Amino acid sequence: MKKLILTLAASTFIIGAILISCNTPAEKVENAQNNVDEANQELNEANEAYLADIEAYRVITADKIEANNKSIADFNARIEKDKKTAKDDYKKKIVELEQKNSDMKKKMDDYKAEGKDKWELFKAEFNSDMERLGSAFKDLATRNVK
Repeated sequence: MKKLILTLAASTFIIGAILISCNTPAEKVENAQNNVDEANQELNEANEAYLADIEAYRVITADKIEANNKSIADFNARIEKDKKTAKDDYKKKIVELEQKNSDMKKKMDDYKAEGKDKWELFKAEFNSDMERLGSAFKDLATRNVK
């Protein structure tokens, strides 16, 4: 008798737990929809952050390119006092740097948002190119001062 009551109580408890934990199909659909909505919202927020990062980087690089243009103008004004042979040599180097600077501007302007991974690669490469260009400007200015 004790075994029968114990078995009956355990069975009732297990069946009750199973029934309570089961979701109806409508509840499952509602839970799935909530999960999809949350995932879409997170995706939208990530995309907005990604596009904001691109736009902020465009502003920063535009400032750097503008600073390079100003350096070119300043350098052109300084070399007017140099000898003709030195001036011609500097003019050639300035033309090269102006071309590289405009190429960098075009490269940034032409970039299309193609995904975060491609953006990170593009940004790393672009930073490296901008650093080399900045160093070239500094080297040219340093050679002129000497």
